[in-house]
Amino acid sequence: MAELWKSLPSWVRNIVVPILLLVLAWKIFTAILAVVAGIIGFAINVLVLVGIAAVVVILLKKAARS
Repeated sequence: MAELWKSLPSWVRNIVVPILLLVLAWKIFTAILAVVAGIIGFAINVLVLVGIAAVVVILLKKAARS
């Protein structure tokens, strides 16, 4: 692997490889953000659903009492 690295022209080692690594890091970062945003969105949907269910149960109990 070291021979391959040394055989690359200096402009490839100094310009192309860092840009490729930056693009790869950016893609990984955005993928992680997308997963986190999806989990947060799912959690918000579950909380809203639980809240609506709680309101329905409370209203049904009030309607049954009166």
